[in-house]
Amino acid sequence: QGVLVPGLGTFAVVHKQVNSTEEMYVVQRTVFQLDMNVSCLQELMFPTVMIPGDIEIMPLDYWWLSQITSLPPDVVRNCVEETILLYSFQLRDRQNPTFAFGDIGVLSCQDNFLCMRFHHICIVGMESWYPWVAPLL
Repeated sequence: QGVLVPGLGTFAVVHKQVNSTEEMYVVQRTVFQLDMNVSCLQELMFPTVMIPGDIEIMPLDYWWLSQITSLPPDVVRNCVEETILLYSFQLRDRQNPTFAFGDIGVLSCQDNFLCMRFHHICIVGMESWYPWVAPLL
């Protein structure tokens, strides 16, 4: 399960094996793989996350977004594209912008490090089997 936001990156849920002294658990982990133009990210550091090839990646569903926002799909698409463009310009100009994704998390840049921080509720919501393990990841 994954969603590609063109020009920004991919949000996905991957399986992670966690070993304890007593058992082995497989939990779901939310990840973000950055997919921005590297030339605008010169001198910025960011975690390199590799999403396994067996994860199905779907494009952002502009039609669904238009249904929940009551805006036409082309307006939603333009809004997303313009927002990502503005964000990349701000990164390039070292304005250290913060990009909030509702109940998902926050993409921020601090001390030249670009990082996606997922909200606790998002992480726990993804993991139904071992909710106490997911936040530790």
